[in-house]
Amino acid sequence: MRQGLLVILSGPSGVGKGVLRRKLMKDKELNLAFSVSMTTRPKRPKEQNGKDYFFVTKEEFGRKLKEDGFIEWVEYCDNYYGTPKSFVEENIKAGRNVLLEIDVDGAERVMKKYRGMYTLAIFLMPPSMEELERRIRLRGSESEDEINNRIQKSKEEMEKRSQYDVSLTNYTVNKTALRFKQCVQNRIRYCEQVEKGEKTDPTYIIKRP
Repeated sequence: MRQGLLVILSGPSGVGKGVLRRKLMKDKELNLAFSVSMTTRPKRPKEQNGKDYFFVTKEEFGRKLKEDGFIEWVEYCDNYYGTPKSFVEENIKAGRNVLLEIDVDGAERVMKKYRGMYTLAIFLMPPSMEELERRIRLRGSESEDEINNRIQKSKEEMEKRSQYDVSLTNYTVNKTALRFKQCVQNRIRYCEQVEKGEKTDPTYIIKRP
């Protein structure tokens, strides 16, 4: 292709975005570059600074914001999250597929700014609300009030899944990773057909042309 894809992976807290992302990054065929987000929330067990997130203070985040250094940023549950602009745009131009793992509010902003066939937005759904709550509690990193807030927020977020190109239910990470890969490959194939002036599948729809 002439450029890489911007692949958005979003969904409610606790749905398994991080586990899926780590699985996907091991697949060299996808040619993924993971865009590490910046956040002011505390680091959870097993998370690594610079690999899972850039963990910063609110003062540091504010300085980056004043420099227009994000393609999107959002406040979520009293913490700030942002996607650094330079990494995303440089890698897309270099032909790599940039993977954004971001919350629903952030994804909404990115989808409005980056439209067309080179942006693929995938929403990750839990098998059930009961399973989502179980996964959140297993993390052991939030208070009861924070858990209840996240569950309520998740219900609101799942109502927005129709805005995305694809919605995948995350039963197991291996099956979800395979379906995710198929979605990326299908979009790449479509883009290459358009670039070459070839006939495309009329049933393949770009939601944000």
